[in-house]
This record gives sequence, structure tokens and C-alpha cells, in this order.
Amino acid sequence: MVQKLKLEELNRIDVETFKKVEKIPLVIILDNLRSMHNVGASFRTADAFLIEKIILCGITPQPPHREIHKAALGATESVDWGHESDINTTISDYKSRGYEIIGIEQTTDSVMITDFNIDKSKKYALILGNEVEGISDEALPNIDTFLEIPQLGTKHSLNVSVCGGIVMWEFAKALK
Repeated sequence: MVQKLKLEELNRIDVETFKKVEKIPLVIILDNLRSMHNVGASFRTADAFLIEKIILCGITPQPPHREIHKAALGATESVDWGHESDINTTISDYKSRGYEIIGIEQTTDSVMITDFNIDKSKKYALILGNEVEGISDEALPNIDTFLEIPQLGTKHSLNVSVCGGIVMWEFAKALK
């Protein structure tokens, strides 16, 4: 008979060990997100896949906050994060450190994520945009590549934290 595993049977690492373990070379940049639930969910996913860091840009809510914590379940304590008021400052900073800047956005130049070759020798910074407006218009010219998730239904977009989860998983699989 199949049984669910108890928490202690999952053999998860503690926060101190998480901080020391090697992360995948992937930074998540949240550009002007509004929802604290989306921010918290992004932290939780980043923890699950050993993401290097989250940068909260512009109006994106910052921990500590009860609503972020509710979705993050403590991941704001394990995942390294920072805040930057200007998205282009963040892009410039990570470009100067050798990261390829990837915008997750439907554009005239988007490549389907299924057609994108994730190179293990590179470092990536993925930008996830606002729930309604997407990535800030002023950031678009500074982004190296745009990726899109194929969608087969009637809706034109995914929730940003769901989108982030799919993209983080694709990069984590390829880079780990």
C-alpha cells in the first residue's frame, strides 16, 4: 500500500546547510511584481531548485511580510535575495558579471523555451515581469534573449509564479 512520506522522511537540508551548498548559476529577477503571494511562491521554488539569488526590483514587495512568508514557508530565510529600485541597474550589474540576461516574455523575438539551448558553461539571470504589464518596457532593449513557454489553450498567459516555476525547473534540470 502506498503511503505519503512524513516530513522527517524527506531528508531535507536545514537552512544553514542550504546556505553552504553549491547553487546552480541562476538568478531570478522579479520586475515590479505586485502580489506578495507570487513573491513568496517564487522564493519557495527558488529554494526547491537551489537558485543562486532572487533580486526584487522596483515595487516588488520585500520580506519580511506575513503574506510573503505564507507562500514562501520560510524560503526567505534560505534563499539569498536583494532589492534594487531600477531594473536596468540590475541588468547592467549582472551583465558585467558575465550573466546572460533572459526575459520571460512574449515578444516579436521570443524563442520557445523548448527550442532554447541552455548552456551548462553559462550563468543566467531570468527576468519575470509584472502580473499585468510584463517586463518593464525600459528593460526590453537591454535583455539578451526572450523565452516563451508554449501554451496550447485559450488563455494568453500563465500566472507569474507558475511561469517562474516552469522556467526555473527547465534551467535547474539543464544546469545541475
